[in-house]
Amino acid sequence: MKNYELKYGCNPHQKPAEIRATAGELPLRVLNGNPGYINFMDALNSWQLVKDLKTALNVPAATSFKHVSPAGAAIGLPLSNELKKAYYVDDLDVELSPIASAYARARGADRMSSFGDWAALSDTVDKATAMILKKEVSDGIIAPGYTDEALEILKQKKGGKYNIVEINSDYEPGEIDKKCVYGIEFVQKRNNVIPGFDDLKNIVTENKVLPDEAKRDMIIAMITLKYTQSNSVCFVSDGQVIGCGAGQQSRIHCTRLAGEKADIWHLKKHPKVLSLKFKQGVGRPERDNAIDLFVRHDTTEYEFDMLNDLFDVVPDRLSPGEKEAWLKELNNVTLGSDAFFPFRDNIDRAFRSGVKYIVQPGGSIRDDLVIRACDEYGMIMALTGLRLFHH
Repeated sequence: MKNYELKYGCNPHQKPAEIRATAGELPLRVLNGNPGYINFMDALNSWQLVKDLKTALNVPAATSFKHVSPAGAAIGLPLSNELKKAYYVDDLDVELSPIASAYARARGADRMSSFGDWAALSDTVDKATAMILKKEVSDGIIAPGYTDEALEILKQKKGGKYNIVEINSDYEPGEIDKKCVYGIEFVQKRNNVIPGFDDLKNIVTENKVLPDEAKRDMIIAMITLKYTQSNSVCFVSDGQVIGCGAGQQSRIHCTRLAGEKADIWHLKKHPKVLSLKFKQGVGRPERDNAIDLFVRHDTTEYEFDMLNDLFDVVPDRLSPGEKEAWLKELNNVTLGSDAFFPFRDNIDRAFRSGVKYIVQPGGSIRDDLVIRACDEYGMIMALTGLRLFHH
């Protein structure tokens, strides 16, 4: 198949629309559903992310994509009982495989942003992964393969219309990327660099002790940023992105957005949140929205009172003191930035969300001020010289 006709482009009035192979056949098959333009944009970007992660770290990887940026990305590390409950996978009647754990982490990091996501998996989708997806609102999935059991489970989603794409894992595009904007063709060398451990040798802070887990998380951060709409900053902890600030015009706004998401991710593990009792019939999206309002610092009393009808027992709000104490336990977080930090304000904000390790390209005329800020907080920062803009 050299081309695939789409219902429409980015919007319903943009017709005709299709995807085309630039050489040979398309490296994918649609096994179910009828993916659209945005679906394929998410599918092909998300597939590259998990393929790079698998190549760099040699472990199963997953991502949850929305509008051509990752809401979450992770590798297949085991989940604690606390995370299983926070990610709604504590009631599965199957054991979580590494690839299922990777998707549970990717989906669970920012569940509100992952609503209606596109999932990408580096490895064959198994029953456990399909069982997670079965219960979630999702638009589609791309992977190199599916077990028969997983495929049958996924085909039942969305009344049989769930989008399932299989991609050839051996496919490599040409060296040149092209796209057309306003009738003008843009041509550039494809960004085929895969950030790795060799990029982490230039540690410029006084503290130079970089644990293996931090190196791993730095690579996850860099590869995630490579496929995130710029400007972008992401926070990573224990093998998964916990906050991604994408597409902001200023670096500090990226850091604030990612840091706020990381804070919310951590607050959602608070015992008061994990013990919330919802009424029968309250769906997962409604729970996610309620929990977000429950933990946010800017939720008004009116908004909080509106949640009461969702709970079996109306809970007490988390006090500012409880939130502050709990957030102090968020530590050893890794921060990645797709371009240099122009000011130290990014470091100051990062410290508030437990950041200990930073990876960024460097190259600012104020690098010395940023390094000094890291030294004040005892952080470890690596400069890679590798900018990772994505547009």
